[in-house]
Amino acid sequence: MSKAFTKENDDEMEGGFEEPDTLLADVKNLMTPFGHKMLSDELETLIRVERPKIVEIVSWAAGNGDRSENGDYIYNKKKLREIDRRVRYLTKRLEKPEIVDPKRQQNIEHVFFGATVTYVDENDIETTVKLVGVDEADMDHGKINWVSPVARALMKSGIGDTVTLRTAGGTQSLEIIDIVYELDQSD
Repeated sequence: MSKAFTKENDDEMEGGFEEPDTLLADVKNLMTPFGHKMLSDELETLIRVERPKIVEIVSWAAGNGDRSENGDYIYNKKKLREIDRRVRYLTKRLEKPEIVDPKRQQNIEHVFFGATVTYVDENDIETTVKLVGVDEADMDHGKINWVSPVARALMKSGIGDTVTLRTAGGTQSLEIIDIVYELDQSD
């Protein structure tokens, strides 16, 4: 089939890297030391291991003749573009990070970046979250982006304080029941 009748979308590659929709240009690029190491290690692996492996495959596949019908060539060229996009993204994120070590927090009675906060909502549901950098957020492990609505509502509050969370669905009260600052390398 002619390429004129097919649509290739580089963003649809299975197993590709996803980037946040927007980089918060006017917001500080805060990271925990663990988050910084995680991103640095990923960048190093992409540059030194993954990219050279894919370049070798693309080179081999290109030598096999007609590239328009060569599945190895087409797939691995897409994969190479995804790796290059992720490398550019990580390089940009690691240019000027502000690394904040939660263990060094001075004002441990209040919620700031790096805090692990336990709160109770209006339905008596207890939730524990850790405020981390944009690239470290992982709700499955209780890590939320420090500029998310929940994190912003919790910011600067202390144990026993009740804060108001404003969302599209309305407002909700959250009561802070615990604040801990620790550097957990296992997360």
